Amino acid sequence: MLRSVIAAATMALALAASLGAATAATAQQERMKTCNADAAAKSLKGDERKAFMSTCLSDKAAAQPTKPVTAQQEKMKKCNAEAAGKTGEDRKAFMSSCLKG
Repeated sequence: MLRSVIAAATMALALAASLGAATAATAQQERMKTCNADAAAKSLKGDERKAFMSTCLSDKAAAQPTKPVTAQQEKMKKCNAEAAGKTGEDRKAFMSSCLKG
């Protein structure tokens, strides 16, 4: 009787552990998909992509809630992308006019 109770408990623990591992693997796979998509959207390559993926896949990054991007932040991203190649006063003047309009 005691053996069958121990055997049943052992099997239950093994099943629970395998279900937990499957859930963890699925969460990690989802995080990998999301990080890959984000890296592709940012057109990251080489060491920059490796660093991004490392940070993105770490538990620290997963634990931090994502803040919604504001309209001003979106405008700043757009203007920065358009200002690529401009330097000094040209860039400063461009960014000023871009962010105003």
